[in-house]
Amino acid sequence: MSDNLHRTPSESFPNNLDDMADEDLQVLDSQIQRQMDREIVRDGEAAPETEFRHYQLDDEFSDREAH
Repeated sequence: MSDNLHRTPSESFPNNLDDMADEDLQVLDSQIQRQMDREIVRDGEAAPETEFRHYQLDDEFSDREAH
C-alpha cells in the first residue's frame, strides 16, 4: 500500500485549512482517517495529534457547509 494513503503525526499538516481546495481537503481528511484507523488497530487508540487533526478537519468541513 502506498505511503501517501496515511499522514502520520510526524508528517506536515497545513497551518491554514481555509486556503485548501475542497478536493485537497477531502484527500487530507481521508489520509487522517486512515491513519486514525491504523493507530486504533495497532495501539488501541489514536495518537493525540491525529485526533486533533481529525477535529480540525471536521471543523473546517462544518464551516464550509455553513457558508
